[in-house]
Amino acid sequence: MKAIRRFTVRPVLPEPLRPLSELARNLRWSWHAETRDLFQSVDPERWASSGGDPVRLLGSVRSARLAELAEDRRFLRRLTAVADDLHDYVTGDRWYQGRPEGLPAAIAYFSPEFGVTAALPQYSGGLGILAGDHLKAASDLGVPLIGVGLLYRHGYFRQSLSRDGWQQEHYPVLDPNELPVTPLKEADGTPARVSLALPGGRALHARIWVAQVGRIPLLMLDSDVEENDLGERGVTDRLYGGGSEHRLLQEMLLGIGGVRAVRTYCGLTGHPGPEVFHTNEGHAGFLGLERIAELCDDQGLDFDAALESVRAGTVFTTHTPVPAGIDRFDRELVARHFGPDAELPRIDVERILRLGMETYPGGEPSLFNMAVMGLRLAQRANGVSLLHGTVSREMFAGLWPGFDPEEVPITSVTNGVHAPTWMAPEVFRLGARQIGAHRTEDALTTGGSERWDAVADISDQDIWDLRRDLREQLVTEVRSRLRASWRQRGAGAAELGWIDGVLDPDVLTIGFARRVPSYKRLTLMLRDRDRLMDLLLHPERPVQIVVAGKAHPADDGGKRLIQELVRFADDPRVRHRIVFLPDYGMAMAQKLYHGCDVWLNNPLRPLEACGTSGMKAALNGCLNLSVLDGWWDEWYQPDFGWAIPTADGAGYDPDHRDDLEAAALYDLLEQRVAPRFYEEGRDGLPDRWIEMVRQTLTLLGPKVLAGRMVREYVERLYAPAADAHRALAPDAARELAEWKARVRGAWHEVTVDHVETSSPVAERTGGPPFTATAELGTTLGLRVRVGLGSLGPDDVEVQAVSGRVDEEDRITDATAVPLKSTGAPTPDGRWVYEGPLSLDRTGPYGYTVRVLPANPFLASPTELGLVTVPSEEAGEEAGVLLR
Repeated sequence: MKAIRRFTVRPVLPEPLRPLSELARNLRWSWHAETRDLFQSVDPERWASSGGDPVRLLGSVRSARLAELAEDRRFLRRLTAVADDLHDYVTGDRWYQGRPEGLPAAIAYFSPEFGVTAALPQYSGGLGILAGDHLKAASDLGVPLIGVGLLYRHGYFRQSLSRDGWQQEHYPVLDPNELPVTPLKEADGTPARVSLALPGGRALHARIWVAQVGRIPLLMLDSDVEENDLGERGVTDRLYGGGSEHRLLQEMLLGIGGVRAVRTYCGLTGHPGPEVFHTNEGHAGFLGLERIAELCDDQGLDFDAALESVRAGTVFTTHTPVPAGIDRFDRELVARHFGPDAELPRIDVERILRLGMETYPGGEPSLFNMAVMGLRLAQRANGVSLLHGTVSREMFAGLWPGFDPEEVPITSVTNGVHAPTWMAPEVFRLGARQIGAHRTEDALTTGGSERWDAVADISDQDIWDLRRDLREQLVTEVRSRLRASWRQRGAGAAELGWIDGVLDPDVLTIGFARRVPSYKRLTLMLRDRDRLMDLLLHPERPVQIVVAGKAHPADDGGKRLIQELVRFADDPRVRHRIVFLPDYGMAMAQKLYHGCDVWLNNPLRPLEACGTSGMKAALNGCLNLSVLDGWWDEWYQPDFGWAIPTADGAGYDPDHRDDLEAAALYDLLEQRVAPRFYEEGRDGLPDRWIEMVRQTLTLLGPKVLAGRMVREYVERLYAPAADAHRALAPDAARELAEWKARVRGAWHEVTVDHVETSSPVAERTGGPPFTATAELGTTLGLRVRVGLGSLGPDDVEVQAVSGRVDEEDRITDATAVPLKSTGAPTPDGRWVYEGPLSLDRTGPYGYTVRVLPANPFLASPTELGLVTVPSEEAGEEAGVLLR
């Protein structure tokens, strides 16, 4: 019989055990070993069956056991110690509190998904895991973040396999009352809510749940409330599901509803209001529109002035290296959901639509681009690795016409991972034995290479024993999960005896686990199956491979890749050496990162924005074998891993490229990786392999930390954004908006009329552009005459731009130097600028001049996308090239 109503019965804890409830509701337990150990001791069997979830544990433990623990003085002492430790953690000063004054009082961090713990399954992949690690690292550092997301009633899907290896999706219903979240309540005890206006006089209501992530509140909006019609109740049904309108409503709720939730939370709790808003990918971009509406209503600003104020305090992070990864909506769909009959009625719909217009060559004018809106609503933007910053500048260069891609105002902050979450307890204990628990914890949260240098003093035997122990734990885990998967696929117990021989704790173990879009190339390892089989079954140097990953439910191509891999792994000849584990998630990932010897990553370069899975593996002494993409392109050294050569130049068709790169992968495994692992040195240990493990921990450890990443965000993005936000008070915002309008309107009048050079260089030769020779260290004197029309010298900066030139006389590796005005205008209304240009590099060298808008409130001189350079005639007169 099926129940007609479902509800959760909560346990009543005896008074001495009441602190357990607070410990269970603060997700710090997910990365704090002592808290997890305490909950495990409540009931080890139920702890295991609850998946390590304290809320589920406390909901299932027997009353008699609780009564017994309430009388257990040893347990109560442990409980008091852990509860006191949490209190000190959330109230004491940390890194942020020791920084100079002037940092933002609070930062709101918006993301469509958050991977904090498997007990709160609100993530699909790397974006969500990164967001969860960002919150946890901010908590460890004391950064006053407020997280904002959605609470999906089905989360992302659970994955299983059919008998023939086809991915199947399941969407379990998540009851918030059984999750580690609490409802935000108004002063009168009623649930706090936010509402959005919908077309046709309807409304979308959502309640606010709070997940406490250490010191950080994570606000999660849930539309499954009785006030909504059936369609609106389903807005937060699942991650990345539904059609365009469904996704649009999710993103409106996240952005607009999220700002309203933050205001509600701060009003009810006294938390400082955010001075900086951080948009993690374009999904939350509508938050800027809500803040513009607030300023228009509360401070009487017009749209342009409010836009400048909002931009000053907004940071936008892009995670995609391909246009196809960006949400784009039909303009008419967006228009229908804004304006007088829907949301934000006092903002002109055309102004909203222009924010998302693809006004660049190749752009689609009928589509509304969420990343484009995110960039236009944020004064500061970044990619998530050095290479991805370069890719992003090229991808969005059309928004800043007239500038080279390297000048596009998108910087990069390379992602990091939260070490206490992803590092095996055994690795932590080894470090604690070496330098002490407190210094080890400090090394994992705030970083500092001097603390990681102590790894050099750990003996080879200890490192090898640790790696062997973790590999053995992985083998046990794989066999358990593989048996469960085969039972789901319909196999009987009598058919599964072979699973007891799957994997070997003494064999080189390779891990490959991630989402399964085509560019990540799950099946590259299968290009030459005979070679792969030889590697797996080598008599002296075998390898074994553990694979996991989910394809998007609508991606049949990705599902076919999984099926192809599964069918190969089902082959009785190799099934003891290669396995595919379904239902990849945080709990499985942790075991893989701990137990693998090599982490494989072979995307199509440069399509991996960062790729943090290899970072998590590295924290456990796992070596990376990867294409030079994402973070590996930035930090790879042969001391601690291998680079798979790529064939990403023009002229390679995709099949030929895959053949070449797969062959390179096989060669590396066969000739370098496996021999190094099995090579015995002194004391019968693979000392050269162990040294690579040591170098991985020592050199990569401090770099891959989420603590390092969050510190960079604070110092390079949050602090400048807070300063800019404070500087743009209402009057200053109006002045900046008026100045921008005036400059844009008059820019067509700006000209570079004449450029002349005075220097002791050799006689010019040839036709234009002229060439000359000069010695290193020579200084050219530049004199430039410009026309500014109705603008004045305070509105612009005149620069000399110089550097090496290529075969087509394009300046590369450019340096820009401002020139100074000589004073009053000439009789014909022109302005003269002068300055020296030092020739500080040898080889082909050239220069040009340009005029840019200048204002102290601009974060970058390229911000307006306006630039004037010499006309072709003026350039021919003065375009000196030094050969």
